[in-house]
Amino acid sequence: MIASDLDGTLLRGDGSLSPRTLRALRTAEEAGAEIVIVTARPPRFVDRLAEATGLAGTAVCSNGALIYDIASRSVVSSRVLPLTVARQVATALAAAVPGVGFALETGNQVLYEPAYRLRLSEDEGAELPVASLAELWLTEAPVTKLLAWSERLDADTLLAAARQGAGDTVQLTHSGGRGLLEISAPGVTKAGALAVLCADRGIEAADVIAFGDMPNDLTVLAWAGTGYAMANAHPAVLAAVPVHARTNEEDGVAQVIEHLFATRGRTEAAAAPEIPA
Repeated sequence: MIASDLDGTLLRGDGSLSPRTLRALRTAEEAGAEIVIVTARPPRFVDRLAEATGLAGTAVCSNGALIYDIASRSVVSSRVLPLTVARQVATALAAAVPGVGFALETGNQVLYEPAYRLRLSEDEGAELPVASLAELWLTEAPVTKLLAWSERLDADTLLAAARQGAGDTVQLTHSGGRGLLEISAPGVTKAGALAVLCADRGIEAADVIAFGDMPNDLTVLAWAGTGYAMANAHPAVLAAVPVHARTNEEDGVAQVIEHLFATRGRTEAAAAPEIPA
């Protein structure tokens, strides 16, 4: 299995999937490997990517909260964040970081209160404002992530503040968004969801090659038999993951796949070499 993050990893900076990378993925599939997208993104983003590129198969979405079948556009399994827990964490974080804003990701929509002023072009049409923070907690939709955003703090600083206030009550991470923190139910990680998926298929962790670039990828890069940090990765990821691929702008994932399947063959894929960055 090849498990890859999207932004900053499989996709270029403009959000595109290059022809070279698409060809490399097809080569791997033809050789018998399963391609799994492992992303912080919600299913609606994966749907648009699939429409543009023809990608199919399975995606681990929302940092592991959802396992999603791309072809049928259906959620196979989910681990939602209880609204009461989301509210408790938001209350603690608001006290620690004045001015922080909150939104709820449901997989289909982003519900946001007035202090959450982060707007993403890819979420256009899926954003739904509510009149106040109190109204945010009235939703009946299942919540995959609580999003916390600060206009003045970067994501690493916000993460540190949240860890002090929230402890182990939730899963905290970020994927490089501007001052954006992603909060899931406790124990929800990319690695956890991928492990469930692999167990269902009889695939061992040793037979998984993973690619990523941000702190939310660290669990899966550590769990997989071989984890590649992109050369453009967050400093913490580059420090934690010893094997590196070239940058996403250089089609680093494609370069590794080409090397694996052209020169070593599928049977030796787990012993993948480093491609010098």
